[in-house]
Amino acid sequence: MARKLTLLILVTLLMGFVFISYVTVLRTDYAVTATFVNVSMVLLLMFLIVLIFRFFVLIYVAHLHHRDRLQIPDRVVEYFNTEDRSHFPTVSIIVPCFNEGVVIERSLGSLLELHYPDLEIIVVDDGSTDDTSARARRFEGQQGHHVVRVLRQENAGKAEALNNGIRHARGELIMAVDADSRLDPASLLYAIPHFENPKVGAVAGNVKIVNRHNMVTKMQALEYIEGLNMVRRSQGYFSAVNVIPGPLGVFRRKVLEEVGGYDSDTYAEDCDITIKILAHRWKIEYEPYAITWTEAPETVNAFYRQRYRWTRGILQSLRKHAPSLTGGSGPLNTFVLWYMGFEALLWPIMNIFAQLYFLYVVLVFDMSIFVVFWWGQLTVLDIVVAMFCLSMENESMKLAPYAILYRIYFVLLTDVCKVLATVEEFLQVEMNWGKLERTGKL
Repeated sequence: MARKLTLLILVTLLMGFVFISYVTVLRTDYAVTATFVNVSMVLLLMFLIVLIFRFFVLIYVAHLHHRDRLQIPDRVVEYFNTEDRSHFPTVSIIVPCFNEGVVIERSLGSLLELHYPDLEIIVVDDGSTDDTSARARRFEGQQGHHVVRVLRQENAGKAEALNNGIRHARGELIMAVDADSRLDPASLLYAIPHFENPKVGAVAGNVKIVNRHNMVTKMQALEYIEGLNMVRRSQGYFSAVNVIPGPLGVFRRKVLEEVGGYDSDTYAEDCDITIKILAHRWKIEYEPYAITWTEAPETVNAFYRQRYRWTRGILQSLRKHAPSLTGGSGPLNTFVLWYMGFEALLWPIMNIFAQLYFLYVVLVFDMSIFVVFWWGQLTVLDIVVAMFCLSMENESMKLAPYAILYRIYFVLLTDVCKVLATVEEFLQVEMNWGKLERTGKL
Protein backbone atom coordinates (compact mmCIF):
# COMPACT_ATOMS: atom_id res chain seq x y z
CA MET A 1 0.00 0.00 0.00
CA ALA A 2 2.82 2.41 0.91
CA ARG A 3 4.55 1.63 -2.40
CA LYS A 4 1.38 2.46 -4.37
CA LEU A 5 0.80 5.66 -2.39
CA THR A 6 4.38 6.82 -2.99
CA LEU A 7 4.03 6.08 -6.70
CA LEU A 8 0.75 8.04 -6.86
CA ILE A 9 2.26 11.08 -5.10
CA LEU A 10 5.32 11.14 -7.37
CA VAL A 11 3.23 10.79 -10.52
CA THR A 12 0.96 13.62 -9.33
CA LEU A 13 3.94 15.89 -8.70
CA LEU A 14 5.44 15.08 -12.08
CA MET A 15 2.19 15.73 -13.90
CA GLY A 16 2.05 19.06 -12.08
CA PHE A 17 5.38 19.87 -13.64
CA VAL A 18 3.91 19.08 -17.06
CA PHE A 19 1.07 21.54 -16.48
CA ILE A 20 3.45 24.29 -15.32
CA SER A 21 5.66 23.70 -18.38
CA TYR A 22 2.72 24.09 -20.75
CA VAL A 23 1.56 27.31 -19.06
CA THR A 24 5.08 28.74 -19.17
CA VAL A 25 5.48 28.05 -22.87
CA LEU A 26 2.04 29.40 -23.77
CA ARG A 27 2.75 32.67 -21.90
CA THR A 28 6.09 33.15 -23.63
CA ASP A 29 6.30 35.66 -26.47
CA TYR A 30 8.44 34.70 -29.41
CA ALA A 31 8.60 35.75 -33.02
CA VAL A 32 10.18 33.53 -35.62
CA THR A 33 9.48 34.18 -39.29
CA ALA A 34 11.53 31.30 -40.73
CA THR A 35 9.11 28.91 -42.45
CA PHE A 36 11.41 25.95 -41.83
CA VAL A 37 11.43 26.59 -38.08
CA ASN A 38 7.67 27.05 -37.82
CA VAL A 39 6.84 23.98 -39.90
CA SER A 40 9.40 21.90 -38.03
CA MET A 41 8.00 23.09 -34.71
CA VAL A 42 4.52 21.96 -35.70
CA LEU A 43 5.78 18.58 -36.88
CA LEU A 44 7.78 18.02 -33.70
CA LEU A 45 4.83 18.97 -31.50
CA MET A 46 2.70 16.50 -33.45
CA PHE A 47 5.41 13.88 -32.91
CA LEU A 48 5.42 14.71 -29.19
CA ILE A 49 1.64 14.21 -29.04
CA VAL A 50 2.01 10.83 -30.76
CA LEU A 51 4.80 9.95 -28.34
CA ILE A 52 2.69 10.86 -25.29
CA PHE A 53 -0.30 8.99 -26.70
CA ARG A 54 1.89 5.92 -27.32
CA PHE A 55 3.20 6.01 -23.77
CA PHE A 56 -0.22 6.13 -22.19
CA VAL A 57 -1.64 3.43 -24.47
CA LEU A 58 1.29 1.16 -23.59
CA ILE A 59 0.90 1.92 -19.89
CA TYR A 60 -2.82 1.21 -19.95
CA VAL A 61 -2.61 -2.05 -21.92
CA ALA A 62 0.44 -3.22 -19.92
CA HIS A 63 -1.59 -2.59 -16.75
CA LEU A 64 -4.43 -4.73 -18.14
CA HIS A 65 -1.98 -7.56 -18.83
CA HIS A 66 -0.43 -7.15 -15.38
CA ARG A 67 -3.85 -7.22 -13.73
CA ASP A 68 -4.78 -10.40 -15.57
CA ARG A 69 -1.55 -12.15 -14.60
CA LEU A 70 -2.11 -11.26 -10.93
CA GLN A 71 -5.17 -13.52 -11.00
CA ILE A 72 -3.22 -16.69 -11.83
CA PRO A 73 -2.68 -19.25 -9.05
CA ASP A 74 0.65 -19.79 -7.34
CA ARG A 75 2.10 -22.36 -9.74
CA VAL A 76 4.89 -23.33 -7.33
CA VAL A 77 2.47 -24.28 -4.54
CA GLU A 78 0.23 -26.02 -7.07
CA TYR A 79 3.19 -28.00 -8.43
CA PHE A 80 4.46 -29.25 -5.09
CA ASN A 81 0.94 -30.12 -3.95
CA THR A 82 0.36 -32.27 -7.04
CA GLU A 83 1.50 -35.86 -6.71
CA ASP A 84 0.36 -36.96 -10.16
CA ARG A 85 2.44 -35.00 -12.66
CA SER A 86 1.74 -37.21 -15.66
CA HIS A 87 -0.40 -34.45 -17.21
CA PHE A 88 2.58 -32.11 -17.62
CA PRO A 89 3.62 -31.90 -21.31
CA THR A 90 7.11 -33.15 -22.13
CA VAL A 91 9.67 -30.35 -22.52
CA SER A 92 13.08 -30.32 -24.18
CA ILE A 93 15.42 -27.40 -23.46
CA ILE A 94 17.87 -26.43 -26.22
CA VAL A 95 21.00 -24.53 -25.19
CA PRO A 96 23.07 -23.41 -28.21
CA CYS A 97 26.52 -22.20 -27.23
CA PHE A 98 29.75 -20.94 -28.74
CA ASN A 99 32.71 -20.12 -26.45
CA GLU A 100 30.51 -19.83 -23.34
CA GLY A 101 32.88 -21.61 -20.95
CA VAL A 102 32.71 -18.74 -18.45
CA VAL A 103 28.94 -19.00 -17.96
CA ILE A 104 27.77 -22.43 -19.19
CA GLU A 105 28.02 -24.18 -15.82
CA ARG A 106 25.96 -21.57 -14.01
CA SER A 107 23.39 -21.64 -16.78
CA LEU A 108 23.04 -25.44 -16.75
CA GLY A 109 22.89 -25.39 -12.96
CA SER A 110 19.86 -23.09 -13.11
CA LEU A 111 18.14 -25.38 -15.64
CA LEU A 112 18.62 -28.39 -13.37
CA GLU A 113 16.92 -26.44 -10.57
CA LEU A 114 13.76 -25.80 -12.62
CA HIS A 115 10.55 -27.00 -10.98
CA TYR A 116 9.33 -29.43 -13.61
CA PRO A 117 9.21 -33.22 -14.01
CA ASP A 118 11.57 -35.08 -16.32
CA LEU A 119 13.21 -32.33 -18.36
CA GLU A 120 15.46 -33.10 -21.31
CA ILE A 121 18.29 -30.58 -21.58
CA ILE A 122 20.26 -30.59 -24.85
CA VAL A 123 23.45 -28.54 -25.05
CA VAL A 124 24.60 -27.91 -28.62
CA ASP A 125 28.22 -26.78 -28.79
CA ASP A 126 28.61 -24.89 -32.05
CA GLY A 127 32.31 -25.59 -32.57
CA SER A 128 33.60 -23.72 -29.51
CA THR A 129 37.34 -23.12 -29.30
CA ASP A 130 37.37 -22.82 -25.50
CA ASP A 131 36.39 -25.32 -22.79
CA THR A 132 32.62 -24.93 -23.24
CA SER A 133 32.13 -28.54 -24.32
CA ALA A 134 34.27 -29.97 -21.50
CA ARG A 135 32.44 -27.92 -18.87
CA ALA A 136 29.04 -28.90 -20.26
CA ARG A 137 29.94 -32.61 -20.28
CA ARG A 138 30.38 -32.49 -16.51
CA PHE A 139 26.58 -32.34 -16.36
CA GLU A 140 25.94 -35.02 -18.98
CA GLY A 141 23.71 -37.94 -18.05
CA GLN A 142 20.88 -38.37 -15.58
CA GLN A 143 20.65 -35.53 -13.07
CA GLY A 144 17.82 -36.34 -10.66
CA HIS A 145 14.61 -36.27 -12.69
CA HIS A 146 16.33 -34.44 -15.56
CA VAL A 147 18.68 -35.70 -18.25
CA VAL A 148 21.45 -33.69 -19.91
CA ARG A 149 22.78 -34.43 -23.39
CA VAL A 150 25.71 -32.64 -25.04
CA LEU A 151 26.02 -32.43 -28.81
CA ARG A 152 28.96 -30.98 -30.69
CA GLN A 153 28.90 -29.72 -34.27
CA GLU A 154 31.16 -27.85 -36.65
CA ASN A 155 30.65 -24.10 -36.32
CA ALA A 156 27.52 -23.31 -38.32
CA GLY A 157 25.86 -20.55 -36.34
CA LYS A 158 23.27 -20.28 -33.61
CA ALA A 159 20.28 -21.03 -35.86
CA GLU A 160 21.76 -24.33 -37.02
CA ALA A 161 22.70 -25.23 -33.44
CA LEU A 162 19.07 -24.70 -32.41
CA ASN A 163 17.82 -26.78 -35.35
CA ASN A 164 20.26 -29.54 -34.47
CA GLY A 165 18.96 -29.58 -30.92
CA ILE A 166 15.34 -29.64 -32.09
CA ARG A 167 16.05 -32.64 -34.36
CA HIS A 168 17.40 -34.59 -31.38
CA ALA A 169 14.73 -33.42 -28.94
CA ARG A 170 11.88 -35.65 -27.79
CA GLY A 171 9.65 -33.07 -26.08
CA GLU A 172 6.33 -31.84 -27.43
CA LEU A 173 7.34 -28.38 -26.24
CA ILE A 174 10.73 -26.84 -26.99
CA MET A 175 12.31 -24.21 -24.78
CA ALA A 176 15.21 -22.28 -26.32
CA VAL A 177 17.56 -20.49 -23.91
CA ASP A 178 20.85 -18.70 -24.41
CA ALA A 179 23.93 -20.16 -22.76
CA ASP A 180 24.41 -16.95 -20.77
CA SER A 181 20.94 -17.19 -19.20
CA ARG A 182 20.06 -18.10 -15.61
CA LEU A 183 16.41 -19.01 -15.16
CA ASP A 184 14.30 -18.62 -12.04
CA PRO A 185 13.20 -22.07 -10.82
CA ALA A 186 9.47 -21.44 -11.40
CA SER A 187 9.82 -20.07 -14.95
CA LEU A 188 8.51 -23.15 -16.75
CA LEU A 189 5.58 -23.61 -14.38
CA TYR A 190 4.26 -20.20 -15.36
CA ALA A 191 5.00 -20.50 -19.08
CA ILE A 192 3.52 -23.94 -19.79
CA PRO A 193 -0.18 -23.22 -18.93
CA HIS A 194 -0.37 -20.78 -21.86
CA PHE A 195 -0.29 -23.79 -24.19
CA GLU A 196 -3.65 -24.99 -22.88
CA ASN A 197 -4.95 -22.61 -25.55
CA PRO A 198 -4.48 -24.58 -28.81
CA LYS A 199 -4.01 -21.33 -30.75
CA VAL A 200 -0.88 -20.35 -28.79
CA GLY A 201 2.26 -21.27 -30.69
CA ALA A 202 4.91 -19.75 -28.42
CA VAL A 203 5.51 -17.90 -25.16
CA ALA A 204 8.09 -15.17 -24.60
CA GLY A 205 9.83 -14.92 -21.24
CA ASN A 206 10.79 -11.96 -19.06
CA VAL A 207 14.47 -11.04 -19.54
CA LYS A 208 16.30 -9.11 -16.82
CA ILE A 209 19.86 -7.80 -16.54
CA VAL A 210 21.99 -9.44 -13.86
CA ASN A 211 25.17 -7.28 -13.98
CA ARG A 212 23.94 -3.89 -12.78
CA HIS A 213 27.12 -2.28 -11.52
CA ASN A 214 27.91 0.65 -13.84
CA MET A 215 26.07 3.36 -15.76
CA VAL A 216 25.87 1.37 -19.01
CA THR A 217 24.45 -1.79 -17.44
CA LYS A 218 22.04 0.07 -15.15
CA MET A 219 20.66 1.96 -18.13
CA GLN A 220 20.16 -1.35 -19.92
CA ALA A 221 18.47 -2.83 -16.85
CA LEU A 222 16.01 0.08 -16.94
CA GLU A 223 15.60 -0.28 -20.70
CA TYR A 224 14.70 -3.97 -20.41
CA ILE A 225 12.10 -3.22 -17.73
CA GLU A 226 10.69 -0.03 -19.27
CA GLY A 227 11.46 -0.11 -22.96
CA LEU A 228 11.22 -3.83 -23.78
CA ASN A 229 9.10 -5.64 -21.22
CA MET A 230 6.40 -2.98 -21.05
CA VAL A 231 5.95 -3.29 -24.81
CA ARG A 232 5.90 -7.10 -24.53
CA ARG A 233 3.24 -6.86 -21.82
CA SER A 234 1.11 -4.72 -24.13
CA GLN A 235 1.62 -7.07 -27.05
CA GLY A 236 1.06 -10.05 -24.77
CA TYR A 237 -2.37 -8.72 -23.85
CA PHE A 238 -3.32 -9.28 -27.49
CA SER A 239 -1.22 -12.48 -27.83
CA ALA A 240 0.91 -10.84 -30.53
CA VAL A 241 4.47 -10.49 -29.17
CA ASN A 242 6.75 -9.47 -32.04
CA VAL A 243 10.09 -10.76 -30.70
CA ILE A 244 10.55 -13.93 -28.64
CA PRO A 245 13.82 -13.19 -26.80
CA GLY A 246 16.72 -15.58 -27.21
CA PRO A 247 17.30 -15.95 -23.45
CA LEU A 248 13.88 -17.59 -22.94
CA GLY A 249 11.28 -18.71 -25.44
CA VAL A 250 8.96 -21.73 -25.33
CA PHE A 251 7.49 -23.18 -28.53
CA ARG A 252 5.16 -25.91 -29.66
CA ARG A 253 7.32 -28.40 -31.48
CA LYS A 254 4.78 -28.72 -34.30
CA VAL A 255 4.86 -24.93 -34.81
CA LEU A 256 8.64 -24.95 -35.25
CA GLU A 257 8.27 -27.80 -37.73
CA GLU A 258 5.46 -25.98 -39.53
CA VAL A 259 7.53 -22.82 -40.08
CA GLY A 260 10.66 -24.75 -41.05
CA GLY A 261 12.70 -24.11 -37.91
CA TYR A 262 15.31 -21.40 -37.54
CA ASP A 263 16.98 -19.73 -40.52
CA SER A 264 20.60 -18.58 -40.80
CA ASP A 265 20.04 -15.75 -43.28
CA THR A 266 19.61 -12.94 -40.71
CA TYR A 267 21.51 -11.70 -37.69
CA ALA A 268 18.39 -11.88 -35.50
CA GLU A 269 17.20 -15.48 -35.58
CA ASP A 270 14.87 -14.83 -32.62
CA CYS A 271 13.12 -12.01 -34.49
CA ASP A 272 13.01 -14.04 -37.69
CA ILE A 273 11.40 -17.12 -36.09
CA THR A 274 8.86 -14.88 -34.35
CA ILE A 275 7.78 -13.24 -37.61
CA LYS A 276 7.46 -16.67 -39.23
CA ILE A 277 5.19 -17.86 -36.42
CA LEU A 278 3.07 -14.70 -36.63
CA ALA A 279 2.90 -15.08 -40.41
CA HIS A 280 1.30 -18.50 -39.87
CA ARG A 281 -1.26 -16.76 -37.61
CA TRP A 282 -0.26 -18.41 -34.36
CA LYS A 283 -0.68 -16.49 -31.12
CA ILE A 284 2.45 -15.55 -29.15
CA GLU A 285 2.01 -14.68 -25.48
CA TYR A 286 4.19 -13.06 -22.83
CA GLU A 287 4.75 -14.50 -19.36
CA PRO A 288 6.21 -11.99 -16.86
CA TYR A 289 6.77 -14.68 -14.21
CA ALA A 290 8.94 -16.76 -16.55
CA ILE A 291 12.09 -14.87 -15.58
CA THR A 292 15.59 -15.29 -16.94
CA TRP A 293 18.70 -13.27 -16.06
CA THR A 294 21.32 -12.41 -18.66
CA GLU A 295 24.56 -10.48 -18.93
CA ALA A 296 24.46 -7.08 -20.61
CA PRO A 297 27.36 -5.38 -22.41
CA GLU A 298 29.44 -3.48 -19.87
CA THR A 299 31.05 -0.91 -22.15
CA VAL A 300 29.66 1.53 -24.69
CA ASN A 301 31.64 -0.18 -27.44
CA ALA A 302 30.25 -3.63 -26.59
CA PHE A 303 26.74 -2.18 -26.30
CA TYR A 304 27.10 -0.52 -29.70
CA ARG A 305 28.17 -3.79 -31.35
CA GLN A 306 25.22 -5.64 -29.84
CA ARG A 307 22.60 -3.08 -30.89
CA TYR A 308 24.18 -2.73 -34.34
CA ARG A 309 23.68 -6.46 -34.87
CA TRP A 310 20.14 -6.38 -33.43
CA THR A 311 19.09 -3.52 -35.72
CA ARG A 312 20.50 -5.05 -38.88
CA GLY A 313 18.99 -8.40 -37.94
CA ILE A 314 15.53 -6.87 -37.45
CA LEU A 315 15.74 -5.02 -40.77
CA GLN A 316 16.88 -8.19 -42.52
CA SER A 317 13.94 -10.10 -41.03
CA LEU A 318 11.41 -7.43 -42.01
CA ARG A 319 12.74 -7.26 -45.56
CA LYS A 320 12.75 -11.04 -45.82
CA HIS A 321 9.12 -11.24 -44.68
CA ALA A 322 7.86 -8.18 -46.55
CA PRO A 323 4.67 -10.01 -47.72
CA SER A 324 3.64 -10.31 -44.06
CA LEU A 325 3.58 -6.50 -43.86
CA THR A 326 0.78 -6.33 -46.40
CA GLY A 327 -1.80 -8.25 -44.39
CA GLY A 328 -0.94 -11.90 -44.90
CA SER A 329 -0.51 -12.39 -41.15
CA GLY A 330 -3.91 -11.05 -40.16
CA PRO A 331 -4.74 -7.45 -39.10
CA LEU A 332 -3.33 -7.63 -35.57
CA ASN A 333 -0.08 -9.39 -36.44
CA THR A 334 0.39 -7.07 -39.43
CA PHE A 335 0.04 -4.03 -37.17
CA VAL A 336 2.58 -5.47 -34.74
CA LEU A 337 5.08 -5.97 -37.56
CA TRP A 338 4.58 -2.42 -38.85
CA TYR A 339 5.14 -1.19 -35.31
CA MET A 340 8.44 -3.06 -35.27
CA GLY A 341 9.46 -1.28 -38.45
CA PHE A 342 8.39 2.07 -37.00
CA GLU A 343 10.60 1.59 -33.94
CA ALA A 344 13.54 0.36 -36.02
CA LEU A 345 13.42 3.05 -38.73
CA LEU A 346 11.24 6.13 -38.18
CA TRP A 347 11.59 6.52 -34.44
CA PRO A 348 15.43 6.83 -34.34
CA ILE A 349 15.47 9.21 -37.32
CA MET A 350 12.90 11.51 -35.72
CA ASN A 351 14.77 11.55 -32.42
CA ILE A 352 18.11 12.44 -34.01
CA PHE A 353 16.46 15.09 -36.19
CA ALA A 354 14.89 16.62 -33.07
CA GLN A 355 18.30 16.92 -31.36
CA LEU A 356 19.92 18.59 -34.36
CA TYR A 357 16.92 20.84 -34.85
CA PHE A 358 16.95 22.00 -31.22
CA LEU A 359 20.64 22.78 -31.43
CA TYR A 360 19.90 24.89 -34.50
CA VAL A 361 16.99 26.88 -33.03
CA VAL A 362 18.87 27.54 -29.77
CA LEU A 363 21.94 28.86 -31.56
CA VAL A 364 20.11 30.86 -34.24
CA PHE A 365 16.81 31.94 -32.69
CA ASP A 366 17.46 31.73 -28.93
CA MET A 367 14.45 29.44 -28.40
CA SER A 368 15.95 27.59 -25.45
CA ILE A 369 12.63 27.54 -23.58
CA PHE A 370 11.16 25.17 -26.16
CA VAL A 371 14.13 22.87 -25.80
CA VAL A 372 13.60 22.84 -22.03
CA PHE A 373 9.92 22.17 -22.65
CA TRP A 374 10.66 19.24 -25.00
CA TRP A 375 13.21 17.62 -22.72
CA GLY A 376 11.07 18.29 -19.66
CA GLN A 377 8.10 16.48 -21.17
CA LEU A 378 10.14 13.46 -22.23
CA THR A 379 11.94 13.28 -18.90
CA VAL A 380 8.63 13.40 -17.05
CA LEU A 381 7.27 10.63 -19.25
CA ASP A 382 10.36 8.48 -18.72
CA ILE A 383 10.28 8.90 -14.94
CA VAL A 384 6.55 8.12 -14.74
CA VAL A 385 6.88 5.08 -16.99
CA ALA A 386 10.01 3.89 -15.17
CA MET A 387 8.29 4.04 -11.77
CA PHE A 388 5.19 2.35 -13.17
CA CYS A 389 7.21 -0.50 -14.72
CA LEU A 390 9.47 -0.94 -11.71
CA SER A 391 6.37 -1.22 -9.55
CA MET A 392 4.82 -3.87 -11.83
CA GLU A 393 8.05 -5.86 -11.86
CA ASN A 394 8.53 -5.56 -8.07
CA GLU A 395 11.92 -4.02 -8.81
CA SER A 396 13.80 -1.57 -6.64
CA MET A 397 13.02 2.10 -7.25
CA LYS A 398 16.77 2.73 -7.19
CA LEU A 399 16.74 2.49 -10.98
CA ALA A 400 14.13 5.26 -11.34
CA PRO A 401 16.58 8.22 -11.09
CA TYR A 402 18.43 6.87 -14.15
CA ALA A 403 15.34 7.82 -16.15
CA ILE A 404 16.55 11.44 -15.94
CA LEU A 405 19.53 10.58 -18.15
CA TYR A 406 17.75 7.83 -20.05
CA ARG A 407 16.40 10.04 -22.85
CA ILE A 408 19.33 12.48 -23.04
CA TYR A 409 22.10 9.90 -23.11
CA PHE A 410 21.00 6.29 -23.50
CA VAL A 411 18.15 6.61 -26.01
CA LEU A 412 20.17 9.00 -28.19
CA LEU A 413 23.15 6.63 -28.16
CA THR A 414 20.88 3.74 -29.13
CA ASP A 415 19.19 5.71 -31.91
CA VAL A 416 22.50 6.84 -33.43
CA CYS A 417 23.56 3.20 -33.49
CA LYS A 418 20.24 2.20 -35.13
CA VAL A 419 20.52 4.84 -37.84
CA LEU A 420 24.12 3.92 -38.67
CA ALA A 421 23.18 0.24 -38.76
CA THR A 422 20.21 1.06 -41.00
CA VAL A 423 22.38 2.97 -43.48
CA GLU A 424 24.92 0.14 -43.62
CA GLU A 425 22.16 -2.45 -44.03
CA PHE A 426 20.69 -0.60 -47.02
CA LEU A 427 24.21 -0.26 -48.46
CA GLN A 428 24.79 -3.98 -47.77
CA VAL A 429 28.01 -3.31 -45.87
CA GLU A 430 29.58 -6.58 -44.76
CA MET A 431 29.30 -7.31 -41.03
CA ASN A 432 30.19 -10.05 -38.56
CA TRP A 433 28.35 -11.51 -35.58
CA GLY A 434 30.03 -9.29 -32.98
CA LYS A 435 29.85 -11.79 -30.10
CA LEU A 436 29.64 -10.32 -26.60
CA GLU A 437 32.51 -11.26 -24.30
CA ARG A 438 31.20 -12.77 -21.07
CA THR A 439 32.43 -11.63 -17.66
CA GLY A 440 31.07 -14.55 -15.63
CA LYS A 441 28.72 -12.44 -13.49
CA LEU A 442 25.77 -14.72 -14.23
